[in-house]
Parts: sequence; C-alpha cells; structure tokens
Amino acid sequence: MRRSVKYGLIVVAIAAGAMLFYKKVYIPKTTYDTVTPKTGDMHTEVFGVGNVGAKNIYAITAQTGGKIVQILSDEGLWVKKGDLLVSMDPVDLPKLLEEAKISAHKASLELEASKEELVSLNAQKALALLTFNRYERLQKQAFASRSEYDKTKADLDVVEAQIKATKAHISSAKMEVTRAEKAVEALSEKLSRYSIYAPVDGYVIAREAEEAQSVVPTQPILKIVDPKTVWVKTYVDERLSGSVKVGQEATITLRSQTYRNYEGIVKRIVAQTDAVTLEKEVDVAFKTLPKPFYINEQAEVNIVTSRLKEVLKIPANTLVYHDLTPGIWTAYENKAHFMAVKVLARDKGEVAVSGIDADTVILIVSETKKPLSEGMRIHL
Repeated sequence: MRRSVKYGLIVVAIAAGAMLFYKKVYIPKTTYDTVTPKTGDMHTEVFGVGNVGAKNIYAITAQTGGKIVQILSDEGLWVKKGDLLVSMDPVDLPKLLEEAKISAHKASLELEASKEELVSLNAQKALALLTFNRYERLQKQAFASRSEYDKTKADLDVVEAQIKATKAHISSAKMEVTRAEKAVEALSEKLSRYSIYAPVDGYVIAREAEEAQSVVPTQPILKIVDPKTVWVKTYVDERLSGSVKVGQEATITLRSQTYRNYEGIVKRIVAQTDAVTLEKEVDVAFKTLPKPFYINEQAEVNIVTSRLKEVLKIPANTLVYHDLTPGIWTAYENKAHFMAVKVLARDKGEVAVSGIDADTVILIVSETKKPLSEGMRIHL
C-alpha cells in the first residue's frame, strides 16, 4: 500500500511538473506578439559624416614683392567683388609712372608738331611747284634766264627734301609715342599689382599676413571662399553610396547648431573611393547658407535616396531571411508559416515591402522565444 501511494505521489508530482512546465515555460516560449503592416509614405536615407568645405576657395596672394601698408579686411568679414583688400608700398613707382606719362605726352606733342610742319611744307611745295612750272615755260620761251629756272628748281628740291625728312621724323615720333605709351602701360600694370582687390563676393576665412610685413610674390595674405560653392564634404560607406545621385535632397546638421537642420542638395559625387576607409566623398551643398559658417566644421548629413508613397511598412525586426529569401512569419491555423516578401526600401526601424496584405498578422521574432520553423505550433 505504501509503495502504491509512493508511486502515486511520484506520478502526481510529474504531472504537476509537466503542467507547470507547459504553462510556465512552453506556453510563454511559443506565444508570440503580433503586428500588422502600416500603410504610409517612406523616405529612405543614407547617412554620412563630413566637414564644411567649398569648391572655390581663393588664396589672395602678393603679386609682387614688397611691404604691406594696409589690410582692409579680416577673418569673418564679407567682401564684395572689386573691394580693395590689400595695399602695398609701391616705393618709387608712382614717380616713374608720372615721368613716363610726361614723356608720352611730350612725344605726342612732337608728333603733332611734325604733322603740322608737314602740312606747311606741302603748302610750300605746291607754291614752289607752281613757280617752277611757270619758270620752266618762260625759260623755254626765252623770257627767263637759266639761273632763274635753276633757282626755282633748287627751291622745289629743297622743299621735297624737307618733306621727306619730316615724314621720317613723323614715323620716328609715332614709334616714340608707342614706346612711351607702352612704358606707361607697363608701369601702370606694375603699380596695379601693389593694390589687391576681391575677385568675387565672398567670406574671408583666413588672414595669413599682417601690416608692415614684407612679403614675396605668391605669398598668401587672405583666403576668401565663394559662398555659392560652400558644401559639406560628406563621407558615405561605399556599400550605401550606390543609391546616392546628384540632385537628391538632404538635411545637414552642423556640430555647432545641433538644434537646427539645414536643407541641402547633392552637388557632386567623387568617382574615387578612399582605399583605406572604403568611403566615397559626396559633396552636399547648402540651399540656405549658414551665417556665419566655419570651414572644416564637422557636420552630419542625411541624404534622401528615395520617396515612396502609400506603401506597406513593417517593423524591421519582423523581417527574416529563409534560404536567403526575405520574408515574415505569420500564423496559419495556430502554426508558424513563412511568407516571402519583396523588400522595396529600408528606413530607420521600418521596411517597405510588397507581397502581403495590409491585414496580414505578422509574428514578432524574439530571442527570448523559441526559434520559429515551418509548421511549428504557436500561441498568440
């Protein structure tokens, strides 16, 4: 009797344990939360980090050696095209230029005088020729002596010689005028190099010299960035860069203004990938330029690579792969069933899919639950 009681108690304990395991372990492990797809729009994005830069940064350099007299701009200031930025000591160039202008003016006056002299000589020649022709006729008719004829001939020859000499002097004077004008142009050009003007409307981002400092040709003094070409040099993983295209919209968040997003647009995609980081440079321009902005400031960029309208979206943690085929687990007659889907796009926490209905009940896979398999009994 005692043995049968003992066995009975053992059976009861086993049954109780089995019941407890079934209710407390098996049931929770095979009971899954569910979700249904949502319909809505989806914007897929590619994320990248970069630094503020610009396509056009102008180095304002000394065009000739000398001492800086005045720098009329500084870092953080805006300048307009044609503004005087730097004045340098021209030493004696202004005096040399003034002397050259006087020489050019003198040569011009001498040329005009020679031309007037030529006009006078041509008038004398006309008169001498008229006199000569008259005496030539009179000499043939014996009304004038040979000596009178010879004198008129000599007077005509003298005038013609003077005309020839004056024409030569005019040619020489023209050459002298040209030489003097070239000298003026050369000195003016040289003098202009001592005044440096802004090549574009821009923003001064660096000052690399000071007043009273002596500089050599091509030595940088200021740096100006063209605000129309400011962008963020963004670095994107090459595995994601294939969906990035020129013209796509983006949002830019500067490190100094984390509370604000700036609208941007993809302007250029560099063709070469960095061999070390395996990232591709994507240049994203600002639609509205931050004021002020700082070159080399770090920025985060989200590039919108696609815009989908009214698509089915499921949580990213419900998408699984079975034999490399994407799909979801659903319940059919209290059993797990794998349904293949087509992935249209991915976003933060969501996946756009096709191949299922809006009322499809999707099982949420969990690491704390029993792994799902085709036909496995489940509880909802």
